[in-house]
Amino acid sequence: MVDEIHGDAERRMQKSVEAVTDELKGIRSGKANPALLENIKIDAYGQKQPLNQLASISVPDPMSLVVQPWDKSILGDVVKAIQTAELGFNPLVEGNFIRVPVPPLSEERRLELVKLCKKIAEDGKVAVRNIRRDANEKLKKAEKDKEISEDDQHKGADQVQKSTDKFIRDIDTISAAKEKDLMSI
Repeated sequence: MVDEIHGDAERRMQKSVEAVTDELKGIRSGKANPALLENIKIDAYGQKQPLNQLASISVPDPMSLVVQPWDKSILGDVVKAIQTAELGFNPLVEGNFIRVPVPPLSEERRLELVKLCKKIAEDGKVAVRNIRRDANEKLKKAEKDKEISEDDQHKGADQVQKSTDKFIRDIDTISAAKEKDLMSI
């Protein structure tokens, strides 16, 4: 029972770390990266879909991206979505594809992005702590219902705390690496 609760909490914490990682990938540093555009939502075919499900995104050089929609009829929708995504990009239509120049970041914009990274990391840590709280509540309930002993409940809470500390360290490491990447010119 204790191992089940701990295992479930660890899986959920790992998903939180992965979510933070994915979100941080979408924040641009100075270089072009397909992850910058992958999750932009495009209003096409009557619903919003991520760009990476509607087009291929490539990096022809370090300062630009090329988006090639599989259906040419959504070219205008893709351009509009990229412009409204508040990434500071000005896409250019060139025939059947869209070129997205990636301008260098100003110092002010770098600092804004670092703040955003810190916020994303903090949200991830809060999610991990909420998972810890849920797991501890399950352990206390199991002890109260006489499904586990008091010692097992304490042992389980210690395991959950160690996992929490580990995943929070992981988030800090990932966030610090992204911040360093943002601040290097």
